[in-house]
Amino acid sequence: MRRRVFLHSSPLKLNKLYNARRMRILRWLLGPEEKNHFLARWIFLRALGLIYFSAFYSFLFQVKGLNGPHGILPAATYLPAVAEQIPGWQRFWFAPTLLWWSSSDGMLMLLCWIGIGASLAVILNLWPRAGLLASFVCFLSFIAAAQEFSSYQSDGMLLEAGFISLFFAPAGLRPRLGMAHPPSRLSLFLLRWEWFRIYFESGIVKIASGDYSWRHLTAMDDYYQNGPLPTWVGWYCQHLPHWFHAATAFMTLAAELGLVFMMFLPRRFKIICFFILTPFQIGIILTANYTFLNYLVLVLGFLLLDDEFLRRFFPKRLKETTESTEAEVPAAAAEPDREQPLPLRSRMAEWLKPVRRVVAGVSLLWVFYVTTALLLATVASLSRNIDVSRWERSALWKPVDALEPFRCANSYGLFAVMTHERYEIEFQGTQDGENWIAYPFRYKPQDLTKPPGIYAPYQPRFEWNLWFASLGPWRRNLWVVNAEARLLDNEPDVLKLFASNPFSKVPPRQVRTVLWQYWFTDRSTKRREGNWWRRQLIGLYAPALERMPDGRIGVAESGSGLLEVEPPER
Repeated sequence: MRRRVFLHSSPLKLNKLYNARRMRILRWLLGPEEKNHFLARWIFLRALGLIYFSAFYSFLFQVKGLNGPHGILPAATYLPAVAEQIPGWQRFWFAPTLLWWSSSDGMLMLLCWIGIGASLAVILNLWPRAGLLASFVCFLSFIAAAQEFSSYQSDGMLLEAGFISLFFAPAGLRPRLGMAHPPSRLSLFLLRWEWFRIYFESGIVKIASGDYSWRHLTAMDDYYQNGPLPTWVGWYCQHLPHWFHAATAFMTLAAELGLVFMMFLPRRFKIICFFILTPFQIGIILTANYTFLNYLVLVLGFLLLDDEFLRRFFPKRLKETTESTEAEVPAAAAEPDREQPLPLRSRMAEWLKPVRRVVAGVSLLWVFYVTTALLLATVASLSRNIDVSRWERSALWKPVDALEPFRCANSYGLFAVMTHERYEIEFQGTQDGENWIAYPFRYKPQDLTKPPGIYAPYQPRFEWNLWFASLGPWRRNLWVVNAEARLLDNEPDVLKLFASNPFSKVPPRQVRTVLWQYWFTDRSTKRREGNWWRRQLIGLYAPALERMPDGRIGVAESGSGLLEVEPPER
């Protein structure tokens, strides 16, 4: 009988039935899980606020030298070039940044301070959704205009986690644990999904690259000295025996390609996975300065835990609160009581609820679609028989391309090919063309007696980029030549990126960059000489620049005294 009624129903009724079923699915996706995650959400959001704070705090001291009007890569030059190539509204989609309005030093500082204030609001749990939105918009504004200084996977990780958290955070000005707004299934899954992909895709690219050192478990043999900014703990780890390095290389592959699948298993396996991989991340934090990357991966791991497990580590008052809410959450998340008339504000909230639900559902499902497509493309790279470029040309890839400028749905892949040499670019200036004086760095190895420090989550983007530039020729890193030109002018904002200015009274007549190779010293040398590093001069990295008599900057025809070299390709 039911089948006959269904077959004879009008198209309008069928459409309503379909829409109702679709809304039920959406309500289920945006509804709470059976297990509560209030405490895990509270921990994660406070930590996310701290990570945002570290990102804006580091920009505060660097952004004028990097992208200010007198910086190395001015946003004021980049954005008009974008507008020239991409006219109309599409330029705003290609580079989604508030710096279109103004890219002055004042605007850059304003975005930094707004971001710091917003991140503090997230840390203090004051209107967390608004704080997360402001943090996301300000950070995206920097990343969209920073050019070579924003080409890091860690930036995409933070933007993705920050975007999803807009729908994960509780509503309200002072929500505390947000008992009235439990975290939705879909937002919680997508944050876990990001955690899973960071590991798994990194494992896939290691295999797909065919890198000898991963296949033979020698990837960690010289890893600790060759990263962007090593630490003193890494110095000691570097001198451990080969069996330790082989074991950590195997552990890395096992974690990325195997252990992370425990995320899809019952809660007991999730908890075990958390306790295996959390010390793994702490070890990376202590032995290498990868900015806020590992801090973010570590705190994403807390979302594997639920309130039932976390209660034992919280005060008794919170235990009782979450225990009493365990059975009440499904009821709280259900439809409100219709018997009592609602005030106007509540009625408006009820009217807007379907709109908010659709916006949240479309946004999160779009992120899931894009990240899944990128994951499949990464896995497909393992096979020589699959042409991924055909996917990228099809209509199915258009949602991926459309979301790409916002960096909130990304593909990851860390350490696909290991670096087995450490090269460093050093800036030098001279007044007479013979005696060259080095510009001292703040964080990079330079003083052989200075122990490498632990600076993360702070990110010195200028010095980080120099490490990447040292792995390729200067013609692919023209910003290094831009930095030389700024030093010829004694540009104050660029000089603040260095520890001091050796030409504070009179600007240098010439500036050049030279390439060094660095190694950790062995134990006996460190005991005897106190040096943490040893180094060897390789040659000239980029052409020396000088100020011409007419005031223009040109290439110095003589005086460098070094041959130009190109670092070996990785």
